[in-house]
Amino acid sequence: MTNVRIERMSSLQLRVLVIAILASFVAFLDGAVINVALPAISRELGGGLPLQQWVVDGYLVTLGSLILIAGSLSDVFGRKRVLYAGLIGFGVTSLMCAFAPTGVFLVIARALQGVAGALLVPSSLAIIISRFEGAAQAKAIGRWTAWTGVAMIAGPVVGGIFVDTLSWRWVFVINVIPIAITLILMMTLKGEDKGMGGRVDYAGAILGSVGLAGTVFALIEQGTYGWGSPRVCIPLVVGILSLVAFFIVETRVKQPMLPLGLFSVHNFWVGNVSTFFVYGALSFGPLIVTLYLQQVAGFSAIAAGFVFIPSTLCMLLLSGLFGGLAGRYGPRLFMAIGPIIASAGFLWLLMMGTDVDYWTTLLPAVLLFGVGLSITVAPLTSAILGAIHPEQAGIASAVNNAVSRIAGLLAVAAAGMIIGGTLDTEGLHRAMIAAAALLLVGGVVSAIGIRNKAPVADKIQTVTD
Repeated sequence: MTNVRIERMSSLQLRVLVIAILASFVAFLDGAVINVALPAISRELGGGLPLQQWVVDGYLVTLGSLILIAGSLSDVFGRKRVLYAGLIGFGVTSLMCAFAPTGVFLVIARALQGVAGALLVPSSLAIIISRFEGAAQAKAIGRWTAWTGVAMIAGPVVGGIFVDTLSWRWVFVINVIPIAITLILMMTLKGEDKGMGGRVDYAGAILGSVGLAGTVFALIEQGTYGWGSPRVCIPLVVGILSLVAFFIVETRVKQPMLPLGLFSVHNFWVGNVSTFFVYGALSFGPLIVTLYLQQVAGFSAIAAGFVFIPSTLCMLLLSGLFGGLAGRYGPRLFMAIGPIIASAGFLWLLMMGTDVDYWTTLLPAVLLFGVGLSITVAPLTSAILGAIHPEQAGIASAVNNAVSRIAGLLAVAAAGMIIGGTLDTEGLHRAMIAAAALLLVGGVVSAIGIRNKAPVADKIQTVTD
């Protein structure tokens, strides 16, 4: 009898884990696949660099601004309900992207896709936490993390194959298959999931979204209209005022989506400053390299998709090693050295011209980049979450995730100012210098600010009286 019961629980947990992996896999896959499809999208729909920026940032604006509140929605309305909404929404908006007749329609569909994507990652983690305990929970989260790494590897390759053999539109159509499988599996999960009730910080979500959207719109469109144009300065002013209002609101609402008290913890705020610069470079540099290889150097989408695979493999193979070393010796040294090594990878690409030699130019740069990130990421995450009381690890992780997304959003939005109106060799070199500079700043911030033996913070009061 006992053995049968354990076997049933194992079967249930396996289904829950598969559901969580598939639900988040599509969101990570979509983020990884889009870069190789951008040149083909631009060729068919027009729009040049601004459209390419908006296809990336339309998704990141809503994803970055809503990922914090998505965790609250799971608690209030129930994990299963929110996950259902995210999956169905992601499937519908993926088809909208696939059949987009114009660039504007595609950008709107991508923004809606970001809303659905914001519901997937927190909810998928939440159902793991609700069904696993102790060591089994840690192991399940580890498997979930590993499969997100697989998505980062598979995304560019699968996208390149679709773009070269079928159409960029298949990059979005393919999302429907794992979503359908996940929905079928979710129907087998029994039991009610009504949520715990509570309040949702709608004002914070609206102000944060408007603030990011207005600021990003100004950064992207200033290259076309100039800073003095009302089409640029008005959205910029509205965006900045909305962000100011957002921070004011977050100090006054009873259940804020961004508990500002977390930033009173030393390693948490220093680590998030470092995250902002490191992940800004991580989003910006590979995007520009991928575009350049296809649009200037003549690489196929498949070949461009394979370029950064070595760096991803480095992270999968080495992150655990450096995470363990950081646990033994402290994170500061690794968080300082890692970004410097990664920046050397981007600086190596200053040798790249229109004729690109993979073995002498691309591969060494990508390996330096991968090793540097492997040294950085696990210690960075450990330093940030290790400084927070375990009861607040969930919201702390969500805040750090949002910081990384917003950093990528702003870095991509600023691409036009850095490379100019058209991506050429000089523009590539400016972009590589900018990416290396971001990484160097992230390393310096960590070297100066991170404390190896910082005490874990007591539980912070996140609800104001």
